[in-house]
This record gives sequence, C-alpha cells and structure tokens, in this order.
Amino acid sequence: MINNNIIGLIIDDDFSSKNEPPYPHPLFFSYETPLRIQSIILYLEYKNLFNDNRLKLLKPKEIEESIILLAHTTYYIDSIKYLSSLESAILNEEVFITKDSFKLAKKAIGGAIKAIESVINKDVCQSFALIRPPGHHALREGGSGLCIFNNIANSILYLRKKLNYNKKIAIIDIDNHFGDGLAQYFYEDPSVLYFSIHEFDFIEGDIGFINELGAGEGLGKNINFPIPMNSVDDDFLEFMKIAEPVLREFHPDIIIIAAGFDMYYSDPIGNCLLTSSSYYKFTEKILKIAEDICEGKLIFILEGGYSLLGLPVCVYSVMQALFKEKYERPAFEYLDFSKKSKKNEIDKIKSSLKNLLSNYWSSFKKKN
Repeated sequence: MINNNIIGLIIDDDFSSKNEPPYPHPLFFSYETPLRIQSIILYLEYKNLFNDNRLKLLKPKEIEESIILLAHTTYYIDSIKYLSSLESAILNEEVFITKDSFKLAKKAIGGAIKAIESVINKDVCQSFALIRPPGHHALREGGSGLCIFNNIANSILYLRKKLNYNKKIAIIDIDNHFGDGLAQYFYEDPSVLYFSIHEFDFIEGDIGFINELGAGEGLGKNINFPIPMNSVDDDFLEFMKIAEPVLREFHPDIIIIAAGFDMYYSDPIGNCLLTSSSYYKFTEKILKIAEDICEGKLIFILEGGYSLLGLPVCVYSVMQALFKEKYERPAFEYLDFSKKSKKNEIDKIKSSLKNLLSNYWSSFKKKN
C-alpha cells in the first residue's frame, strides 16, 4: 500500500560538493556547479521542508557499470573514465570533465532510477531527484550541453531490460533547451511519449521544431512545443492545452518530468522570463492529470537551471505543489514582464501543432 502523500527526495552530498568546473564566469561550463544543489538544499532547510513528515529522503541506487551500457556504448563509457583520470578535459566543446565526472554521472543515473523505482514500487507517491550533471542532451555515443550520461533514458532502459517493465511512459521536458538526446532515444518508440516545451531560435533555426513528430511506429509520439525568447508566465502554460489531451489519450503508467528551470527570468543561459509561479502552477496541473490517469505516479528529474537565486525557489515551488500547499512567490519576483508576452506567436504555434497532430491524436481530429 502506498504511503499517503509521501514525497521522495533523492539527495546525496556528492551532488553538492563534486565535479566543480575549473572555469570562470561567464563561460558556459561555469554554471553547472555543485552550488546548484547546495543552494537548493540550503533553501529547503530554510523553509523547514526537511522537518515535514511527508518528505522521505532517499539515496541514489548503487548501480554497476553494466547498467550504463544499456544506454551508452563501451567506447564512450571508457572515454569518460579515461578523461576523468586525467582530471581535466573538454568533451565535444560543451561538456567539462573533472576527476569526479565519471563517478558522479554514474551516481546521477542511480538517482534517477531510485526516483522512478520508488514511485513504481509505491514507496512514495511522487519523487524528485536532485541530481547532477544533467542528462537530457546526452546521446548514446557522446555527451552534449553539460550532459554526460542520459539519466532519464538510462532509467527507462533499465526498467525495460532489467525489470521487464513494459508499460507506457510519458516524458514531459520543461527545460529551456530541447532535449535532443531524449528525443533520439525514443523517436521510434510508440511506448514512450516525449513532449518538450523549449525556447527556440526562430531566426537561425534549430532542432526541436513542431514537424519533428517521431518516426516509424513512434510517429506522433514525439511532440515539440517551441516558444520564442522572452516568453512570460502567462505564455508558458499554453503548452498544456496540447499536452493534457495527449496525456489523457496516451494514458501512460507513469509521467516523468525532465525538470529544467532555465526558463527562469534570471537564468544565465536561458532567455525566457518565467517566475517560480509558472513551475508551481505547472506542477499543480500535471499532478492532477497524473492522479486522474496513473494513480499519481509522477517523477521529477532535475535537468538544467543555473540561477542560484531562482533554482532553489523553483524547486521549492514544485515541492509545495506536490504537497498541495499554497505557494507565494518571493518579493524579488514581482517584476512586470507582461508587455513582453508572446501570446500571439504562441497561439500560432499551438494552432499549427494541433493541425499536425490531428493525424495521430483523436483530441485534435478535424470535425467535418
């Protein structure tokens, strides 16, 4: 029997102390730092969250190297191990390696697996894995965008191949950047729905556009909702008008959130203007959907989010929504971004996406 309203939080001291980038600001690498997790833990302590008897602290699952092989090649794994032994390296121009990188990235996979297993086994109602480095850009044979191993993809392949868990899974990726790694792992898999909302470069182009719908049997199961830079709180939740009917029709057994918080207005590597209230309202909505369709089985896995001011309050806002408590954003978020709203552009994207999805989802079928 599931523990009523118990939320699992996966934490480990290594995530808040190891794999520190030896680079100064404003280099891209410098923001993926142990301070990210330190700031979250300190803020949750300040808010007395750790004294809440509805919170259950969990440690990452200890995994063998063979588990990483489910998602990555031997050559790539050996390369990370070797580069870690050198204590300093740059991989693919977007990933830094230190002496801690291999072990910490391996532990991050274990953290994601623990978060998902604890919900599937009904040890907790929902869970949140506070892990790093992030993973949603990582590919089978290479790291990218600060990501070494693909934590969520590896966890799903672990469920499939080690636990014979063959039920449908939905991934909602709210990171500011398109999770190209996750999309590629499951692009042809009809049992995994991947839905990404992300900032898109509409001037120079990018990957993650609305016509990338999957392939083969997975056609229609890869859904991208690209939004313009400077999108604000009132713009953000428009994507749920697509995501909710799709989720209810797909009816997954679990919902995994690739929880990036780099759409926050002060994030150094994102260009959107969200406050923590967006993440609170999103969590309220997705929790209600999860309760309706999959017994509330909802898992948050930390991806991006690099503002040491914003990341802690965003994580706290999610926890408050999971606990079904009221949330009031901090005073420093009371800035007026309303004049920058991209509502008209987002309405056009939403309309175009509905037309594309009408061939695959009955919710959007055109009426004669």
